[in-house]
Amino acid sequence: METSIRTTLADDGVVTVTVSGEVDFSNSDEVTQGLHDAVVEWSPPLLVVDLADATFIDSTGLGALIEGYRTALARGTGFQVVNPSDTFRRVLTVTGLSDFFGLIEGATDMERAPTQATGS
Repeated sequence: METSIRTTLADDGVVTVTVSGEVDFSNSDEVTQGLHDAVVEWSPPLLVVDLADATFIDSTGLGALIEGYRTALARGTGFQVVNPSDTFRRVLTVTGLSDFFGLIEGATDMERAPTQATGS
């Protein structure tokens, strides 16, 4: 199982973490660490997780995204997941995680609102 993580910093300070390949028990820690590092190193106003090239995500992959969300929340950073496959979008919707991750059902990526981190 192979995963590639690429992190980019935009001019406006938004950090995008692009995940490619499979995210499962064998490498979810790598994804968790990548999301954590992006928030801690750059303190962005928004962390975007791009899943366009993710081919598979299991429950430990969901856990990695949740940990990334928690890190962002704790640091006052917005958190948004973009470009999930239709199958993964359904999983996020059924589990209620789509709201946490800033996904709006039926919206294009440009219409998605980032989840704003709050202290509550």
